[in-house]
Amino acid sequence: MQKLVARKDAVLQNPTPMSVGQLCEELCRAELAGEAVKLSLEMVRREPDNVAYLLVAAFVLSTHVFRYDIAVALLRKAMLLEPDNPAIKIMLAQALIVNGDLAGGTALFSDIIKLYPSQRVAATVQIAQVFLRMGYPMEALNILLFAVQQEPGQPALYNAVGCALGCLNRAGEALPWYEQALRLAPHDEGIQLGAAIATLKAGHYAKGWELFAQRAHKLTSVTKWFAQFPRLQPDNDVAGKTVVLFQEQGLGDTLQFIRFAPALVARGARVTVAVGSALVRLISQSYPDLIVRDAVQFGLDERYDYALPIPNLPYVTRMQSTADIPDTMPYLRADPQDVARFAALLPAAGPRIGLVWSGDRRTSAQDVMANQLRSSTLPVMAGALTPVNATLVSLQLGSPREDMAEWHGQPVCDLMDSVTDMADTAAIIASLDLVISVDTSVLHLAGALGKPVWLLSRWDACWRWLDSGETTAWYPTMRIFRPQERSFAPVLRQMGEALQTWVATWHATHPTP
Repeated sequence: MQKLVARKDAVLQNPTPMSVGQLCEELCRAELAGEAVKLSLEMVRREPDNVAYLLVAAFVLSTHVFRYDIAVALLRKAMLLEPDNPAIKIMLAQALIVNGDLAGGTALFSDIIKLYPSQRVAATVQIAQVFLRMGYPMEALNILLFAVQQEPGQPALYNAVGCALGCLNRAGEALPWYEQALRLAPHDEGIQLGAAIATLKAGHYAKGWELFAQRAHKLTSVTKWFAQFPRLQPDNDVAGKTVVLFQEQGLGDTLQFIRFAPALVARGARVTVAVGSALVRLISQSYPDLIVRDAVQFGLDERYDYALPIPNLPYVTRMQSTADIPDTMPYLRADPQDVARFAALLPAAGPRIGLVWSGDRRTSAQDVMANQLRSSTLPVMAGALTPVNATLVSLQLGSPREDMAEWHGQPVCDLMDSVTDMADTAAIIASLDLVISVDTSVLHLAGALGKPVWLLSRWDACWRWLDSGETTAWYPTMRIFRPQERSFAPVLRQMGEALQTWVATWHATHPTP
């Protein structure tokens, strides 16, 4: 923090749009987006007709704090100052669409592709990406297919068509488009990742894991330490070798794929697992043959024969089909003492139903839009599921817990103030009869514990749930509820009806003494 303050003072002594923009990015990476906003708007105040500063401020506001309303105003002024700048028009078209003005954004986009033929491909891809993130995949696909007719042979367009088809849960149809894109741009990392995700979503696991393992790994200040060791490959002999598995992505990925780690132990490896503090206790008590440590505690003097991101475990253990998923279930366990401690705090009346209505609410534009697509709110979810003859229990983590204050319907028991890690959450779930969740890590936890769990899926379902179906081989106790449109309302009504039936059946099989 002190270094950034000193750097800010130095930049302000002789500011340029480039130095201010770079500092704003550093502030945002340090989770100081508010300071970046203040800095960028201060430069606009000082030089209100400087287009570069207007663009810096618009970028910060749209990308890092999701204030597209202010970004639109800044970009409109920039366009008045430079009316023939296509980059400004593309940014404004995107901002208008995200801010809810689809007609205005689409009209501006049409002007761009007519006036600037050299920008047609880039503009089309960018606008299509915005439509996809906003939940309008068919609109994105139509734009892209028209562009392909006008500009054949463009890998960026083929890639974007594949992405749109994947979002429409047509992964099998997406594969030929990705293949065309890769033939033209075989080393493009973005296309490689899109092809991998589509291949997995289509259920072609052997090829999918191979492609997925080739992705560019997002190394953080913690995980980059593990990159110094050789990456474990399927053909490596691990007998007597030390292997460190590290958490590369979210908690859900780690919970889903940790089940493959015992296969390395069975081959004679000494396996250490490096995860966030929230998972250390849970994985330790579930897998006593693994050494489990907090990822931040690894030192420079430690050596390992191999390292592997946990999501690559299916690849190195040669998962070819769902038949190769380890069938031990449950494969995670709650500590009996923790279970007893939380059970004593729960209402006695059953059935007990756990609820998770949202992923973590973040501020960066991409995260906000992604979370909006997968998340509901407590008033919306509980409003559709209640009243119900059951005890409702919150399993919600993070800032969405604030929704509890806005819910005035059937009471919801909330013990999450007493939860310190995922082992505690597992202990609460152990005393529940059903968990209902959007696509979050708690969903994976409930499935891994063998608890009946209902998934309120995104309309563009995550690859692991495939394109269709109510069940998944990953978690035999899961039932998937799939929206057929952007709104959760119809599928929540379906879920509410199913819950009434489920609760009635539960009471019929659990008569009150």
